[in-house]
Amino acid sequence: MVRRKSEAKRVPGMEIQTIGIVGAGQMGNGIAHVCALAGYDVVLNDISEEMLENAQALITRNLDRQVSREKITEAEKTAALGRISTTLTLSELGPSDLIIEAATERETVKQAIFEDLLPHLTPQTILTSNTSSISITRLASRTDRPEKFMGFHFMNPVPVMQLVELIRGIATDEETFQACKSVVDRLGKTAATAEDFPAFIVNRILMPMINEAVYTLYEGVGSVQSIDQSMKLGANHPMGPLELADFIGLDTCLAIMNVLHDGLADTKYRPCPLLTKYVEAGWLGRKTERGFYDYRGEVPVPTR
Repeated sequence: MVRRKSEAKRVPGMEIQTIGIVGAGQMGNGIAHVCALAGYDVVLNDISEEMLENAQALITRNLDRQVSREKITEAEKTAALGRISTTLTLSELGPSDLIIEAATERETVKQAIFEDLLPHLTPQTILTSNTSSISITRLASRTDRPEKFMGFHFMNPVPVMQLVELIRGIATDEETFQACKSVVDRLGKTAATAEDFPAFIVNRILMPMINEAVYTLYEGVGSVQSIDQSMKLGANHPMGPLELADFIGLDTCLAIMNVLHDGLADTKYRPCPLLTKYVEAGWLGRKTERGFYDYRGEVPVPTR
């Protein structure tokens, strides 16, 4: 049973106090981390007990790292951990002021989550999605509160990256936007307002660059190492595009490129066949230990 810190009756426009997060993976655990550290009571949900346990362990390690670097105090770490509750039962997120969906980047999965949540929500609950590319308007239209629905896109890794994209659907009202903007401000991050078009701002620019890097590899213009080295040393990027693709997840990169290609009907967004082939092989990057690099040894080794 999930532990609630407060059951006070809420009124419309009241400041957000409790945040429910769906998905305890790479993004979800990072969102839980920063929200709890900012003083919000957090309920983290997943369908896997193992994922919830791994998320709690990772959050603890990341908070310990912040303590060691004197970014936060031991007392702040302890308080943050005390604000995080976990549950396998999705309906227990219903009383939250704000729900952030951070499940896999598949629209059917996200729609099913929101449909399962609807009967358990309070009238004031704001629904948001951490989607990196899917239409907010379309997701919102499948709920009973499109005016209280918007995109809340964190960057990875969440505790480090300073930007959050806030995406209004066509029906999102001003009160909802301002409530979400206040959360971003309290987290100490910067909000960028994006219109609801495929992949929004960051991934509309970033993913075609990654896809072009894969085409450059596919066509034999350069090797994995030479492509990444060229962009790091020639364009001053902190990570090469293929290294970054492995970090993001090649399945996620492909999903976003498909959204761009389908949504904008422009051949310049056609996913590279080599990217598709890697995903078909199950070589998804760091999370599977193989992608454009092989991570199974002490040092990553290019796979092409």
